[in-house]
Amino acid sequence: MKVHSSPVDVSIITCSYNQNRFLTTTIDSVLAQTGAAVEYLIIDGGSTDGSSETIARYADRLAYWVSERDEGQSEALNKGLKRATGDIVGWLCSDDVLLPGALQRVVEIFRLHPEVDAVYGNAILIDVQGNVMRPKREIDFHPWLMVGDHNYIPQPAMFWRRRVHERIGYLREDLHLTMDLELWLRFGKSGCRVLHVDEYFAGMRCHTQQKVLVHPEALTVENDNLRATYQPAWARRTPLRLFRLLARTGRIVLKTVIGGYSSRPPQALVDRLREMHEPR
Repeated sequence: MKVHSSPVDVSIITCSYNQNRFLTTTIDSVLAQTGAAVEYLIIDGGSTDGSSETIARYADRLAYWVSERDEGQSEALNKGLKRATGDIVGWLCSDDVLLPGALQRVVEIFRLHPEVDAVYGNAILIDVQGNVMRPKREIDFHPWLMVGDHNYIPQPAMFWRRRVHERIGYLREDLHLTMDLELWLRFGKSGCRVLHVDEYFAGMRCHTQQKVLVHPEALTVENDNLRATYQPAWARRTPLRLFRLLARTGRIVLKTVIGGYSSRPPQALVDRLREMHEPR
């Protein structure tokens, strides 16, 4: 994958800081994508664990990369998003992976639905070694459920038209744990049309060093602030505890109806995930 002189279908930004143990698998999952013109940008926050040397090995296949200090993940992602030239954009953290064929399907779906501003699919939760933990088969886009309960959208499986940023701006750089949720809520508030497709696009890695697990108090503060900003008008007249109960119940019912708790990911994808994590 080289810098494209022809139009780019999709730009992927990977942000990273001291996650070299996962980085090669993440990069390879993007570079292995076929069927779409892909622009890949990597923004490293000045890692000290050999990440820059790993990225440098791929330099001739990247549109852009840098390793320098920044003010956090949101600033790093905005650096990449502002450099991106693809019609469609998304980001992939350096511990997650794209599943084979994901970007080809994403591009096809956008072309079939010109009225849609953003598309997200499902994900497969994986552990440090790449073993499948469980599928994350999700429901359609309901911002009030996310405000009242939690951000159920699998971030690496979400993609949107780059032009959306011209209307609603970029990530809030004062947020370090909920920047994705805030962006999804802004999608909803600004009238973006968001489509969920029942297909698996990404592998989401679960491990003890995830920021949301390391900083639970900060996560609570950011979530509470977003709730105060984006809570729908009718919910403001409802006791908070009741509103949260309604949101959680609604999400669980909808996910049960679609079989989200009993689903199994396609065996072919499980096999491919295993292959992606085999020692090389």
